[in-house]
Amino acid sequence: MALQVHQIPCLNDNYGYLIHEPSSGLTATIDTPEVAPINAVLADKGWKLTHILNTHHHFDHAGGNEALKRQWGCTVVGAANDAERIPGIDVRVEDAQQFSFGATQAQVFEVPGHTTGHIAYHFPNEGIVFVGDTLFALGCGRLFEGTAQQMWNSLQKLMALPDDTLVYCAHEYTQANAAFALSVEPNNPDLQARSAEIDDLRAKGMPTVPTTIGRERATNPFLRPASEDLQATISMIGADPVAVFAETRKRKDNF
Repeated sequence: MALQVHQIPCLNDNYGYLIHEPSSGLTATIDTPEVAPINAVLADKGWKLTHILNTHHHFDHAGGNEALKRQWGCTVVGAANDAERIPGIDVRVEDAQQFSFGATQAQVFEVPGHTTGHIAYHFPNEGIVFVGDTLFALGCGRLFEGTAQQMWNSLQKLMALPDDTLVYCAHEYTQANAAFALSVEPNNPDLQARSAEIDDLRAKGMPTVPTTIGRERATNPFLRPASEDLQATISMIGADPVAVFAETRKRKDNF
């Protein structure tokens, strides 16, 4: 793997990520949830921050942009269709666009739903994707600005990635997500086993992130509207997948 990925706990339950490409010396932070922890890791590693790759405009993802840009002179990358809400943006990227990051390539996915301008960064040669608040381990983002149809389309883009793709999401929500997932798909043995594993990890103070596309396809209720168990639980047997997804999201909002 060309990229080195360092996961950084930030704020109450956010994760920041530093990615370092050794051959070029480039280092990017995926979002800027909190400046001090990011700078602490940069100092410890001896890395110079060259890029900020924003997934969306929310303060716990872009709130440190301007401070880090002033300090490091780094290049801020964000969604072209949401540029006015990305502080300090320099490079505007669009769906399916690729850009070079040292010796590797990043592919941009537009994944609206949580916000209208949300994007994800896929590094196909590394088998990793940074999804912000679109997809969580056993969950997905709230529909603050987009529609259920938009979010379902966005999740389908991510679901199409190879099963072994590592998914780096932006919050440690997994234990609470597991409780909800079991409430709507109680007879899923993969989910039952995963919930027990998550409880064990959190009891030890360990992260549940990253996950993989394959694990999410098998256990995440928001990716499983075709599940007969889920459909039966929410009384929507045979319903349209988007309608099942929307009802599942509504139930999570009120769980």
